[in-house]
Amino acid sequence: QVQLVESGGGLVQAGGSLRLSCVTSGRTFSHYNMGWFRQAPGKERESVAAISHSGVSTYYLDSVKGRFTISRDDPKNTVYLQMNSLKPEDTAVYYCAARPLYGATYNYWGQGTQVTVSS
Repeated sequence: QVQLVESGGGLVQAGGSLRLSCVTSGRTFSHYNMGWFRQAPGKERESVAAISHSGVSTYYLDSVKGRFTISRDDPKNTVYLQMNSLKPEDTAVYYCAARPLYGATYNYWGQGTQVTVSS
């Protein structure tokens, strides 16, 4: 089992920044690919960013490219999502998730943290 706990959400004005953190425990962190997802009211959950177990490969949703940065700190068992130039459409509950090294799906999820961007 892997436990994930997100933090860092909050209320910010458009153009502002937030950094989300996700601390994991339970298994070897470096054996997992990590991702950040978000779900806005009335919308489906979408993948925002992902980072490979080695940290070499990353993925970003087109609408956040150039504004968001995903990173990981393996000694701290933590994955981060730095969000800059936030827009009202970024408002959502943000979740981190873990996918095993050779797994096809994200098996472990955090409880989510609310991000609200005011215009």
